[in-house]
Amino acid sequence: MARLAGTGDEFRSAAVLFADFNREYDDPVPDVDVMTGHLARLVDGGDTSVLLAGDPAVALAIVRFRTATWADETEAYVAELYVAPDSRNQGLGRRFLTDVLDHCRTRGATYVDLNTSEDDEAARHLYESFGFDCHEGRGEGPLAIYYEKQL
Repeated sequence: MARLAGTGDEFRSAAVLFADFNREYDDPVPDVDVMTGHLARLVDGGDTSVLLAGDPAVALAIVRFRTATWADETEAYVAELYVAPDSRNQGLGRRFLTDVLDHCRTRGATYVDLNTSEDDEAARHLYESFGFDCHEGRGEGPLAIYYEKQL
């Protein structure tokens, strides 16, 4: 179901979905043309995968890969995961996340992290149903808190 974006049209579809995602959550909306080129450059750099689902695309995942700090292993960070509102509540998110995690394993990842807002209960429910936990130590420690700062 999920496919890797690799053409200009696919990166443009991803950029449109990314803009829709930001618009839905009242975040700054990137210029679609700029984002199209940016996504292509990220993928060309080798540490990012952009996945789409649907024809036309109605789901987007942007996954960044990095070498772990404590071990010679690959970690994956699901930077963005979005399903268009009209395609929700049909099982697409569950199938898409399954494919995204399979892709992470294919790329050699042994660990995946992501974040979402506290009020996005649907996303939290989906992630928790897959075994994601919001506690340090892979489920055994205190509540993990995500911080961010513009530099």
